[in-house]
Amino acid sequence: MKLYIYDHCPFCVKARMIFGLKDLPVELVVMLNDDEATPKKLIGQKMAPILMKDDGSCMPESLEIVNYVDNSDRKPLLTGKTNPAISDWLRHINGYLNKLLLPRIAQASFAEFATPEARRYFKDKKEASAGRFDELKLHAEGYIKNVNDDLRKLDKLIVKPNAVNGELSMDDIHLFPVLRSLTLISGIDYPSRVADYRDNMAKQTQINLLSSIAV
Repeated sequence: MKLYIYDHCPFCVKARMIFGLKDLPVELVVMLNDDEATPKKLIGQKMAPILMKDDGSCMPESLEIVNYVDNSDRKPLLTGKTNPAISDWLRHINGYLNKLLLPRIAQASFAEFATPEARRYFKDKKEASAGRFDELKLHAEGYIKNVNDDLRKLDKLIVKPNAVNGELSMDDIHLFPVLRSLTLISGIDYPSRVADYRDNMAKQTQINLLSSIAV
């Protein structure tokens, strides 16, 4: 199978996670951010991730991909209970996180920005919806303080480093991509349980963190 992705994209990380957790082979194809032709040819619109199955048919939507792959062998891994407190935490931090992340994503050395045109495409699209990046950067210090405060709250919710609620569940699929994205940001203070969980999930899912390109 092939998985068409952007490396920075948390939805793409969700789809990638299930392959790593189940130790299943998948060919990752990183699309240029301004490549509209490829996704439109595969599914009729520009979005990611896109799973191309072995029969050549294509499936969009990260959670549908996760569910399909997890149940394809009739031995699902994501059987644990979810915790409403994790959903509440994610809803809260996602309310402001892009204002901190987007300007940094636009600067970072992701494969989807291999050409100046692809990087400019991302910047123009995101600034149109989120605001000018130079203005967002002025508030970065305050956003980082909010993140550090919120991570201390998350630390109390983590049950085990290999599964946030003690057994793998959809909460892990939603939580790890956010924590991975945060590794792109310098100046974040990670409480011990958050750091252990983040690092353990990176190993389990076979997905690299972004610390090496942090800005």
